[in-house]
Amino acid sequence: MRVPKRIQGSTTRPLLITLIVVIVIAALGFIYASPYIAVNNLKRAADARDVQTVNSYVDFPALRESLKQQVADMLTRRLGADNGNKMATIGAMIGVTLIGPLVDAYATPDGVAALLNGMPPRGNPGEQPAPPPAAGTEGQAAPPAGNNANQANAEPPARETTAGYRGLNEFVITYRRGEGNANYSAIFRREGLITWKLAAINLNE
Repeated sequence: MRVPKRIQGSTTRPLLITLIVVIVIAALGFIYASPYIAVNNLKRAADARDVQTVNSYVDFPALRESLKQQVADMLTRRLGADNGNKMATIGAMIGVTLIGPLVDAYATPDGVAALLNGMPPRGNPGEQPAPPPAAGTEGQAAPPAGNNANQANAEPPARETTAGYRGLNEFVITYRRGEGNANYSAIFRREGLITWKLAAINLNE
């Protein structure tokens, strides 16, 4: 029996609308999740020293400029807090002259891996990015030296990592530890609709 055209149309239209709604929801979900995907892909590539993939997820000129400014600000604050400690002041002044080499060391796949594993630059002369932690030890630190058994067995402060949007075109990962450890954030910026790149570091989060 031939189905009337009116019935065919009334059946097809709701299915088409439902399909369009599903596609739109899926697309919006993918767009929302795109920075999380970018961060995960970049961290894996940086840990594996996959230079080509790292380059596709990092805006190195912007990152270098951010690192230069942040390290300079960090050393300036250190100079202001020395309160007459001449040796500390001399050390900080030496550090200022070494901003360029430090930035060069961190604006690399090794440096990106360190930044995404919670190991930012400290502004020390001759500083190099720390290697990423071994599998299963991420966020842990070496036990403190000393003969005190309780001290040796004490666990280091756990690192807390939070991630989320800070505006429509900015996505931020914030790293926090216990007291006495600097907090900082890695800032990703949108390029296009679903492309995100590491573009800045905030060492005074």
